[in-house]
Amino acid sequence: MYAGIKKNVLNRLKRLEGQVRGLQAMVAKGAYCVDVITQSSAVRSALSSVEDLMLENHLKEHVVHQMRRRQEKRAIREILGVFKRAKRK
Repeated sequence: MYAGIKKNVLNRLKRLEGQVRGLQAMVAKGAYCVDVITQSSAVRSALSSVEDLMLENHLKEHVVHQMRRRQEKRAIREILGVFKRAKRK
């Protein structure tokens, strides 16, 4: 994994961990529903940014390698799988 992307992903995941703990605390304290939903939406958005970074890394590192090794079908299959999963959201 590219060092810069890895560092960025790990930082975002640590922030996400804090956000999820905050959500748990909000629910435990009986926070206003709209506030919980707003925070939950922020978590979902943050997870999406992690997915974007991981896709960027995959394209830069693995897909390029697969194309050079004439493994185009594998690369295409993997990318299509990612997009199909993303569409289910």
